[in-house]
Order: sequence, then structure tokens, then C-alpha cells
Amino acid sequence: MRTPPRVLVIAGSDSGAGAGIQADLKTISALGAYATTAITAITAQNTLRVTAVFELPPEMVAAQIDAVLVDIGTDAVKTGMLANAEIIRVVADKVRKYKLQNVVVDPVMVAKSGDPLLRPDAVAALRDLLFPLATVVTPNIPEAEALLGEKVLGLEGMRRAAEKIRALGPRYVVVKGGHGEGPAIDVLYDGREFREFHGPRINTTSTEALRHAFPLGHGKGPVNHFYRFWAETSRVSS
Repeated sequence: MRTPPRVLVIAGSDSGAGAGIQADLKTISALGAYATTAITAITAQNTLRVTAVFELPPEMVAAQIDAVLVDIGTDAVKTGMLANAEIIRVVADKVRKYKLQNVVVDPVMVAKSGDPLLRPDAVAALRDLLFPLATVVTPNIPEAEALLGEKVLGLEGMRRAAEKIRALGPRYVVVKGGHGEGPAIDVLYDGREFREFHGPRINTTSTEALRHAFPLGHGKGPVNHFYRFWAETSRVSS
């Protein structure tokens, strides 16, 4: 049996499992890859709010990354909640030390509930230390605004934001349009041209995983990463 692609996720834990390490594990598994993890912070979180955050010591984050890479290795890296400048510095150092490729930086700053997940003084560290090492950076509209210190309005605003963020060092930028108005449009910029990805805006608190999301909790619920597998299981059992 062939070994699947390996993806190291460096992010925070979400006890509600709708985001963070738990959501990344499900997404990567559903796409046929093998996920390893380095946890940066532990959040007490549900569909309504984040009630507590414990940031792990940078040394522990470094130890997790080392443990994975010296044995299992990885074909790609995806970062999420990095919490503070010290952890960002550790991650950047490890990317350089191990010459990691296919680095996806999701500049997570705020939970869907509105609770902060990145210290304000860490935004500069994210831009200066990690973006130059990234293959692709994937901010949503509020994150792009925080990174640039300006409003991002409409499709033209998303394009301008992608240009400015790419100037910070990543090879590609995807500005995600889920927070915009009208059809959901993501904008990819590679330094030469733009490419737009259009999709219908799905009215859900939780792709097809959105369409098949199930009600859970009283706030912004999770998507259903394994809807295909669950549907097949239901057909077999019936």
C-alpha cells in the first residue's frame, strides 16, 4: 500500500472540533493524506465562543515539530493559530532548519465567534518572519485588513490586498471572500496574474461539506468533512 502524502499541521486545539487542529485533521484525512500535528495552544471553545486559551511554551511547540520531522517527515506544512510572536519565531526557525516545502500559512487571528486567537503584537512577526517562507498565504477579508491596516472592499479591494500581501514574500496569496457580499469569490495572485474561484454562497452556520453540515451546538457549527463516507455507510447499513 502506498504511503499517503504527509502534512504537518501547526495550530491550536479547538475543543469543539469545528476549527483548529481537529478540523485540519479531518480535512486532510478526507482528502487522502496523513496528518501530523504540533499544537501551539489549547482553547476551551464551542460553537458560541472561546472561553479560555492556554498558549503552550515555545519549547514544547519546537519539540513537537522536531519529533515529527526527524522520524516521519512531511511533504507539506499548514499553519493556523500561532498565538504569539515567540511561537511564530520558533515555526519560522524550523521551516528554515528543515528546508520545508509547500508551506501554507493561514494567518488565523480571530475565531468565528469574534474572540482573538493571535496577540496584537504578533501580527508583525507573522508578516516579517513567516510570510517570506510561505508558499501560499490564505487570509480572509478581515485578516487581510488586519495585516495591511486598511479596509478591503469588493473584488478590486481583494486584488489590491493580494498584491500587497504578496509583496511581503509569499509565492502565492489567496484572499478568501467568505466574509464579502454576494457570490463567494476567492482571489489567487501569483505575482503576474489573478485567478478567481467562484462558488455559491451557502446559507449555513457551518463545498459539499458545507451543504451536508449537520446541526450541532447553538452557534456557528462545524462542516461535515466525511459526508461521502457517512452517506456510503448509511446506504450499506440500510
